[in-house]
Amino acid sequence: MTQLDGAVVLVTGANGGLGTEFVSQAIARGASKVYASARNPRAWSDDRIVPLTLDVTDPGSVEAAAADALDVSILVNNAGVGGAQSLMSTTVVEVEDVFATNVFGALRVAKAFAPTLARNGGGSIVDVASALSWLAVSGGYSASKAALWSITNSLRLELAPQGTQVVGAHLGFTDTPLVAGLDVEKNDPADVVAAIWDAVGTGQHEVLADSASRTIRAALSGPLTDLYPQLGEHA
Repeated sequence: MTQLDGAVVLVTGANGGLGTEFVSQAIARGASKVYASARNPRAWSDDRIVPLTLDVTDPGSVEAAAADALDVSILVNNAGVGGAQSLMSTTVVEVEDVFATNVFGALRVAKAFAPTLARNGGGSIVDVASALSWLAVSGGYSASKAALWSITNSLRLELAPQGTQVVGAHLGFTDTPLVAGLDVEKNDPADVVAAIWDAVGTGQHEVLADSASRTIRAALSGPLTDLYPQLGEHA
């Protein structure tokens, strides 16, 4: 487990709804510094929040950020994009673009900062996945989150010897710009981020931040038709 009090945190995708919550709640819980990273970082009113340019799809940008932020003890892989909602109606290139951020970007950042975390006592990595990691109703986006879930599980095992806690965070629809156009019930980002920070502080490996993620996760052991009742329509 890693305590936020006195920690140095780096959040990717810090300009978004969840990212902003990760930053502000980390400060509220006692973090001494938070690197708020984004492709085009914004200004913050708190001196403890340090804007940092970081494009997770650009190896050079990731390497530069890792060289600048050598004091990080908690990394939050929050940067993500939507798109490729249907595998059949989008191009493979569009699917690759989603994977470039949601999968390979997160992996690239984790690999770049793992040595820093080791030097700083182990620390923690939080990978923000989705309830759709386990529910393939959103084409390439669901596939990217499923891949991130698997990568998170592998990193957890590989980084355990250096004392790094790897937390997989899963959540359903949350009130952020990514789902602004959807007319569905949405979580409060503050509640989701609070649950994730609680999980980091108590040494959990995985956090299911809402009822949707808990319900879908539990259904994985049942027949596929429980998750996908539409399959019965085509039997």
